[in-house]
Amino acid sequence: MCLLLLQSYNNMGTMSRCTGWCLLQSDPHGPNPGAEYRRLLGGGGARRHPQSAQHPPAGQWPLVSYPGADASLCGMAATGASGTNAVRYGTIRDNVLNLEVVLPGGQLLHTAGQGRHYRKSAAGYNLTGLFVGSEGTLGLITAATLRLHPAPETTVAATCAFPSVQAAVDSTVHILQAAVPVARIEFLDEVMMDACNRHSKLDCRVAPTLFLEFHGSEQALGEQVQRTEEITQSNGAFHFSWAKEAEERSQLWAARHNAWYAALALRPGCKGYATDVCVPISRLPEILVQAKEDLKASGLTGTIVGHVGDGNFHCILLVDPEDTEELRRVEAFAQQLGRRALALHGTCTGEHGIGLGKRQLLQEEVGAVGIETMRQLKATLDPRGLMNPGKVL
Repeated sequence: MCLLLLQSYNNMGTMSRCTGWCLLQSDPHGPNPGAEYRRLLGGGGARRHPQSAQHPPAGQWPLVSYPGADASLCGMAATGASGTNAVRYGTIRDNVLNLEVVLPGGQLLHTAGQGRHYRKSAAGYNLTGLFVGSEGTLGLITAATLRLHPAPETTVAATCAFPSVQAAVDSTVHILQAAVPVARIEFLDEVMMDACNRHSKLDCRVAPTLFLEFHGSEQALGEQVQRTEEITQSNGAFHFSWAKEAEERSQLWAARHNAWYAALALRPGCKGYATDVCVPISRLPEILVQAKEDLKASGLTGTIVGHVGDGNFHCILLVDPEDTEELRRVEAFAQQLGRRALALHGTCTGEHGIGLGKRQLLQEEVGAVGIETMRQLKATLDPRGLMNPGKVL
């Protein structure tokens, strides 16, 4: 296990700009026992496009450093976010070992103890877990110690087009049920694929599509690829394209990470409204197909894209902010989608958080006792209500 410590200064714990320095440190019992201790200096932001001074040494891979929409690491910790690699390596919550937090009263808290970065602990309450996903309501995250993973020996990516949303999502479920260790498996509906083709100059089929990536040895990848092709073909896949060269893979994933901007280009002059939900994998086909039907029935312009390997997907809706009736339809769609997820034993948000718009859905999700417990925690840590007032609760 390798560690990445990033000093940051952020905006109330949400979408922070990480600046200053980072320390890469090795675990002698981890996969890279020979790695040196390093202290790297860099004045830029530890964001989706980190400066060269902030790149970890060869063979160490910060899986959470490449989210979409130009997110930052401490901002991701504050919002409980994740990226396209989460299906194999976990979300930001699974990869944060320690946080430095400035509490509302000015005290400096190290959630796991100053300088500590152990693999497991049964000591006291899980304060790190409390602040990950707190949306800036409990304190200001100023540094994060993150887990690094060894870089894979070989990487292969692919796109696979399907005749329907149902076929694409069924394939996702079957791949996961077959225990194929995919590193990434992303869904894009035909509207999103058309937008990505135009915005990122791709030449993919305009159809419901899966973007996949596999990590491992040459031998292991051969087995994973063969099994995946069998599963997708059994679900009617009609266009399977492999991207084995680094440049091809980079273009493919850059297009996926720029999906937000591609969607905005579908309706110039309008604003984007994004909402997300997450459900158990077995219920994913049901809700995704229904969401597609609901989107068509609403008359709204929008796309569906998601980290379907986690059961998580996003709807990006394009709305005229001056059109109050359209805004009402957008908000109604988001509320309906959230309640559909709750009815399937899922959550009203897998990544985007509660903020202001999903406070009622949060109450429906966790219940009165859950909300009251959160209120008591908030009142204890932030009795004056200074941190992101009105958010979440």
